[in-house]
Amino acid sequence: MALYDRDYTTTSTQSTSAQEESTVAFMKTTYQLLAASMIAAAAGAYVTMPYAETVMHYKWLIFGFELFMLFIGLGMTRNKPGLNIAALFVFTFVTGISLVPLLANIIGMGNGAMIGNAFLMTSVLFGSLSLFAINSKSDFSSWGKPLFITLIVVIIASLINMFILHNPIMHVIITAGILLLFGIFTIYDTQNIANGAYESPVDAAVSLYLDFLNMFTAILQLLGIFGDDD
Repeated sequence: MALYDRDYTTTSTQSTSAQEESTVAFMKTTYQLLAASMIAAAAGAYVTMPYAETVMHYKWLIFGFELFMLFIGLGMTRNKPGLNIAALFVFTFVTGISLVPLLANIIGMGNGAMIGNAFLMTSVLFGSLSLFAINSKSDFSSWGKPLFITLIVVIIASLINMFILHNPIMHVIITAGILLLFGIFTIYDTQNIANGAYESPVDAAVSLYLDFLNMFTAILQLLGIFGDDD
């Protein structure tokens, strides 16, 4: 009779509790890596800021290495403890370097405080969207494909405007679109992390870092555009 007297409700509750603890631990590690990634990016920008002209000269080479780390380097080190974290910090350090021309231009205009304001605004927006995603009862898992298609459209539009149109108004529209897009990506990625869609906290941190980075860059550019008296 003991077999039929088992307390399955208690067992189920314990299992759910253990799963919740695992999810909290996963997310805690993810956000710790995200914070460390931001520090690595800041270090990359700080160290190379005195060489802004050189960075500008080799910006496409730096961007190419950034893409290599994102699509190949991080993939090759996936599920390899230690190496994946090293690849994460190399990638984020390089993204910091790639921001130097933009940061140097803003500082050169005497608007250095704008960088801090942009970071604060991005942090508040990012945190608000993350909390919304975690606490929302809505399911955003189906947003992946539409978001990816929109991202491709934005990239193509950016390239067309950069190399062909050179239209300032179009640049503002695209930049605002990037801010909106990666704001939605933040909701999507955060909920995926909470639902256990990522195998590694490193992979999850990369997704959130890209969301934060693109929102920060967009806000910084918009502040620079509308804050320029010229």
